[in-house]
Amino acid sequence: MKKLKVKKDVSCMACLECVNACSTAFYKVADPGKACIQIIEKNGEPKPMVCVQCGKCAKACEAGAIKQNAKGVYMVDKKLCTGCGKCVEACPFHVMVKAEESPVSSKCIACGICAKACPMDVLEIVES
Repeated sequence: MKKLKVKKDVSCMACLECVNACSTAFYKVADPGKACIQIIEKNGEPKPMVCVQCGKCAKACEAGAIKQNAKGVYMVDKKLCTGCGKCVEACPFHVMVKAEESPVSSKCIACGICAKACPMDVLEIVES
C-alpha cells in the first residue's frame, strides 16, 4: 500500500510549505483550506495531519465515487462525484477537501508533492 507518512523523530516547523504545495497542485492557489494535508497543534507542537488511506471516505460516498486503486490509494472519480461532501464529513483526519468553486471533492493521492516541498524532510511516501 502506498501512502504519505509523517516521519518519527523529525520536527515540523509549521512553515506550511507542504500545505501550499498541495493546494497549488490541486487548485492552483496557495490556500490552506484547499490542501489535503493540514498542520495542527498537538501537545504544543505543530504536527502534519495526513490521509492514512483508511477508506472511511469511500464508505461514506453514496455515489461510489471513491475507490481504492491497485496501490491501496483511495481516489476520487471526478465523473462519479456528486460534490455532496459526505466524504469530507466522514474523514476522521479532516484532510478531505470540497472547495466551494469545485464541483467535486479532493483527497490525498500520495503523490509526494508535499513531501518534496517540506524543508524539514518530515514527510515521506512509503510502500507498505
